[in-house]
Amino acid sequence: MSGIMNSRMMHPRDQIVLIIDRIYRRGMTTTSGGNISIADENGDIWVTPAGVDKGSLRAADIMCVKNDGSIIGPHRASSEFPFHQAIYNKRPDVRAIIHAHPPALVSFSIVRQIPDTNIVAQAKFVCGPIGYAHYELPGSRALGEKIADAMTVPHSAIIMENHGTVVTGHNVADAFQRFETLEFCARTIIKGRSIGKPVYLTNEQIEMFEHQKGEYFEEMDLVSHPSDEREKRKEVCMIVERACRQGLMISSYGTVSVRWRNDDFLITPTNVQRWDLQPEDIVQIRDGQREPGKFPSRGAQLHMEIYKRFREINAIIITQPPNLMAFGITRTHFNVRTIPESWIFLQDVVTLPFGAQFNDFDGVLKRLSVDRPAIILENDAVLITGNSLLQTFDRLEVAEFSAKSVLLGSSLGDMVPISDQQVEELRKAFLSV
Repeated sequence: MSGIMNSRMMHPRDQIVLIIDRIYRRGMTTTSGGNISIADENGDIWVTPAGVDKGSLRAADIMCVKNDGSIIGPHRASSEFPFHQAIYNKRPDVRAIIHAHPPALVSFSIVRQIPDTNIVAQAKFVCGPIGYAHYELPGSRALGEKIADAMTVPHSAIIMENHGTVVTGHNVADAFQRFETLEFCARTIIKGRSIGKPVYLTNEQIEMFEHQKGEYFEEMDLVSHPSDEREKRKEVCMIVERACRQGLMISSYGTVSVRWRNDDFLITPTNVQRWDLQPEDIVQIRDGQREPGKFPSRGAQLHMEIYKRFREINAIIITQPPNLMAFGITRTHFNVRTIPESWIFLQDVVTLPFGAQFNDFDGVLKRLSVDRPAIILENDAVLITGNSLLQTFDRLEVAEFSAKSVLLGSSLGDMVPISDQQVEELRKAFLSV
């Protein structure tokens, strides 16, 4: 794994290729759509080319528009380059720009709406206020002026009318985190509306979430990293990367922990983008103390309480898969009696109020069990547990697939769940000791 935030010497053209590959593979742009640029310290702008397949873009394809106006590279610069240049001219604090046509945000753009980022707690701080630019001809100077006018402080993201979105950042990883989080919000709202009415958080609730940090763990004096601990760090990073690739986790949110020895565990850090997580970023919690110089993810104290209470639980994932979150933002019951595998893996999934993972440990612990490993936290996340990290991830996948099936089925008719008798047969066949 190689991430931008951990590869400070990575050339702008390589950063662009890495990010456009993530966007394309996650289905957030098409072969011909979208463009990315980076302004370097010399004032040169590196930008994706026009008419080159986004699915096979190479570093050698990236164009450079020099500070003196000359152009270097084998292609034409993106046809949308004028609005990139207009933003850089107006916003010297911006060093990277992403424009694309992700389906959910395009949906908002064609109904002339802006997604409300109060749908989940972290999004408001990641995305900031969202601006709006009225329609103009793509690639035109008029469009560039409209977008630059809309992209004034404090806006770092805008909806382009009947077009898509533009986001900016102080580097391309920052811009991608904003882009991915905004599309996640849009997608979750749309999915939620298929089964109910989305409920939004208040600004006070979001402030409460933002103040939940890992500072309550005292710092240990000395830390050691034996081989089994280093192996678990690698395992956590591999699962996080896999979750990001499959759309089960986004840059701005996601916590993974794994029991190490007794009640000691390893956990993802706070304020490190998940796509770019490295083994050295992982935080060791030993004897209730944190590794020196690092802060664990929000909710780390709940992880510690779960490991103390349940000896059979050895891994925990808290994340925001969009289909499961549709149930979390609408307070709609998620019935897992869809197919035998879903019930065997998950049994009954309960929903707890927003903030439970920070201020109601007893409520969470009472609803968890070895056989009921999943809890949905309103407007926050889904919590999944297991006896190994791979089993926990498998349960996460099964839960998200099941949620997607229920959402898709809602357009066809009323769900007919597995009957009580069929559930009892499953219990006897697969869960009897």
